[in-house]
Amino acid sequence: MALRTREQTNVAKSKTQQLIDDITAQIESGQLQPGDRLPSTAQLRTQYGVSITVVRNAVQWLKAKGLVEGLSGVGVFVTEEDGRAKP
Repeated sequence: MALRTREQTNVAKSKTQQLIDDITAQIESGQLQPGDRLPSTAQLRTQYGVSITVVRNAVQWLKAKGLVEGLSGVGVFVTEEDGRAKP
């Protein structure tokens, strides 16, 4: 097993953070618009090659930041810009 240098360790991101960053970038770029539904958990797992836990943790973080909201039994949707938590 190779040891990582300090630079590699600092740059390495968890799978959860990678998913958060990608979805956030899609929202910020307008690729995902307010009211758009995120892909299902199963679709995100397949698309990103990650576990259900990674997807759930990423979506939970996005909800906590106000970027998305979940409607039970319906899906997870991008929130209106006015409803988003400001950094």
